[in-house]
Amino acid sequence: MDRWFRPGQRILEINCGTGADALFLAERGMHVEACDASAKMIEVAQRRREGSPFAALVNFRVLPIEEIPQLKLSAPCDGLLSNFAGLNCVKDLRATARNLAPHMRPGSKAILCFFGPSCAWEMLWYGLRGDFIRAFRRLRGGSRVANLTPGQKVAVRYPTVRSICRDFNPYFRLVSWKGVGIGVPPTYLEPWAARVPRALAAAARFDAWLGPVPGFRALADHMLLVFERVEA
Repeated sequence: MDRWFRPGQRILEINCGTGADALFLAERGMHVEACDASAKMIEVAQRRREGSPFAALVNFRVLPIEEIPQLKLSAPCDGLLSNFAGLNCVKDLRATARNLAPHMRPGSKAILCFFGPSCAWEMLWYGLRGDFIRAFRRLRGGSRVANLTPGQKVAVRYPTVRSICRDFNPYFRLVSWKGVGIGVPPTYLEPWAARVPRALAAAARFDAWLGPVPGFRALADHMLLVFERVEA
């Protein structure tokens, strides 16, 4: 975000969660329109905003990604952010790209974080335990049902970079992408990783080195894609 976004810009954040990234951007002098499908997430984000001296720069609202056409903005934004793989839960990425395009000015950057279609850590961790369904669930295509909270389920998909680019064309073109979580294990292994802080720090350095490297980046837990808005 520090690389692609600048103070004074207007940023649209979708699936903003509890508002951590929105306030991070506000602290750097950006105006943020942030939305999420979960009313409870937005409640937490609004409470977090109350304690910030940059509260006036952030506007939170309950709005699912699929309802972006209902979003009314005074002018196109200078940047788009989607973190924590929220777009993996969208059924129609092509429609999403088409709906987001009018809110982005030409030349603006979109930073999008997806779950990758193949995760080395996941295959290794679950494969060694004989749980081959989980180990290779991302490779089977289609969607997988995930339990967010008791009684709340969501279908998760694992698109490839090629298919994402195809869905975002002709409104956005890919500028760059890298893997995140090649050496660093997924969050569900955090209790184990916390016991070996030196190894975790080494894995983080490993990640920074291998993240942009073709081949290795495709084995990461997440993919970080940067798109540019183009004239359709």
